[in-house]
Amino acid sequence: MFSLDWIYYAISWILLTWHSAWDAIGVPIGAVIGTNWAWILAIVFLVVTVRVILFPVFVKQIKSQRAMQALQPKVKELQEKHKGDRETLQKEMMELYRKEKANPLMGCLPMFLQIPVFLGLFHVLRRLDPAKSNKTLYGWTVDQFDSAATAKLFTAPIAGKFGSTAEELARLGANGTTVKIIAGILVLVMMGTTYLTSRQMILKTGWAEDPQQRMIQRLMLYGIPLSLLVSGAIFPIGVIIYWVTNNLFTLGQQQWVLRKFPPLVTNTKPGATTPRNPVQPAKTGGFLSRNKPAAQAPAAPTTPKIAGPKPGAKPTNPKKGGRPAKRQG
Repeated sequence: MFSLDWIYYAISWILLTWHSAWDAIGVPIGAVIGTNWAWILAIVFLVVTVRVILFPVFVKQIKSQRAMQALQPKVKELQEKHKGDRETLQKEMMELYRKEKANPLMGCLPMFLQIPVFLGLFHVLRRLDPAKSNKTLYGWTVDQFDSAATAKLFTAPIAGKFGSTAEELARLGANGTTVKIIAGILVLVMMGTTYLTSRQMILKTGWAEDPQQRMIQRLMLYGIPLSLLVSGAIFPIGVIIYWVTNNLFTLGQQQWVLRKFPPLVTNTKPGATTPRNPVQPAKTGGFLSRNKPAAQAPAAPTTPKIAGPKPGAKPTNPKKGGRPAKRQG
C-alpha cells in the first residue's frame, strides 16, 4: 500500500523549522491577543515555501493559458466545421493541441500539485490532540507537540474546527462558540478569496471558446468556492489559515505575472471588430504609425489656374498680345 508518510514528514519538518526560526527571532511563543503567533507564522511561511518551489510551474501555467487563448480562433473554426459532431470535434481539437504543444489541463496543474501539501497539513494538524499517546511521530518532540496542540488564533485552537464535537473541544480546552465564530469567518474568507483568484484570471484572459475549457473555468469560479461551504466545516482552523494565505499569495502572484506577461487580445464574439494593440495609440498618425493621417495630408496647391479657350475659339498667346496692325502707306 502506498504510504504518504514522506509528505507528513516533509510538512512537519517545514513547520517545525519555521517555528524554530520565529522562536529564535523572538516572536512570542505564548499567546498575544489570544494568538500564538509563532505557530501562525509557521503555517503562513509553509505557504511561502511551497509557492516559491512551485513558482516555475505557475509561470508555465500562465504561458499555457496564453497559448490556449491564441488558439481560440482555430478552435472556433473547428466548432463551426464540426457542429453537431462532438466526437470528431474533440479529436480535431486534441490534434490541434498536440500540434501546437498546448495543454488544456496545465491551468489546473499548480492546484493539483498543492493537494498533497494540503492533505499532509490536514493530517498533521488533525493529530494535534493532547490525548494522543504517540506525540513524537513525524519528527516532533513532546514539547513541540504540546505547544502546537495548545496554539490558538484569537483563543480558538488551530487544531479545532467548525464541526468539532464537544469531546474534542474539551480535550483542546476550547470554547465551542468561539471556535465556531472564528472557523465560520475563516471559511467565508476562504470561499471569497478562492472565488477572487479564479475571477482575476478569467477577467484577464477571457472565457474560453472550447466547451471543455469553459466548463473547467466555471468549476473553478463557482463550483469549488461553493463546495468549501460544506467541506470547510471539517477543516482545522490551521488548514483554513493555510488555504486563505495561499489564496492571497496567488492573487498577488497572478497580478505580478499578468503584468509581466500580459494576456493576448483576441476577439471574444463572432463578428467583433479587431481590437487595437494596447501598445499602439488609438489614433492614426501616432508615433508608432508609419502612415500619415488623412488630416495631415498636404493641401492641394492654391495657385489659380488660367482659364483655357472656349470650345471652337483660336488659341491666343498671352505673351505676344496678338500681331500689330499693318501701317497705311
